[in-house]
Amino acid sequence: MEFFNLAVELFRNADQFILHVAADYGLWIYVVLFLIFFAETGIVICAFLPGDSLLFIAGAAAATGVLNPVALIVIITIGAIVGNTTNYYIGSWLGKKIYDGSIGWIDQNALMKTHNFYEKHGGKTIVLARFVPIVRSFAPLVAGAAQMKALKFELYSGFGALFWVGSIVTAGYLFGNIPFIKNNLSLILIVGILAALGPFTIAMCVQLCKKYFGKKA
Repeated sequence: MEFFNLAVELFRNADQFILHVAADYGLWIYVVLFLIFFAETGIVICAFLPGDSLLFIAGAAAATGVLNPVALIVIITIGAIVGNTTNYYIGSWLGKKIYDGSIGWIDQNALMKTHNFYEKHGGKTIVLARFVPIVRSFAPLVAGAAQMKALKFELYSGFGALFWVGSIVTAGYLFGNIPFIKNNLSLILIVGILAALGPFTIAMCVQLCKKYFGKKA
């Protein structure tokens, strides 16, 4: 029952949730955050967890001295990597069965969107997906089912996790307690994610243009 109350509080008021857990449970806050990000990236039915906003808010909490920012980044990054690895091996084990609709806990619409994303971007999906809610929970599952090489997957996964966690936590640490940002968090997070995806999107467009016009030439 206490866990259920904490979960409800996480969605209602994430900043107060972090402060409450840190005040009442001390270092256990790091364990809680590890488990949240492990679950979001490692268990597809937990794709609803508010990863981006929670990272930003955790960074803002670290700026007040409640959390250690370095420990925060390291622990959450490890949680996200372990989650991805778990999901990858689940996908590898299930193989093509994930697409036939017989596994009830897999959202087929989200799965197909991620599959198409993977088909378009290949291994870069594992990095790009970190910044896309829902897709980041299904990307390792799809990579595992597609039999992507484990070492290649882990390299993309590790880089993506560190880039995702480090950039958003740092942004929260530097700017999260500014009143205007605090009051417009959702909009700012969307803009930030689009900005982070910008360089990758431009690179993909350039690559596609070269491929298209190269064939015509």
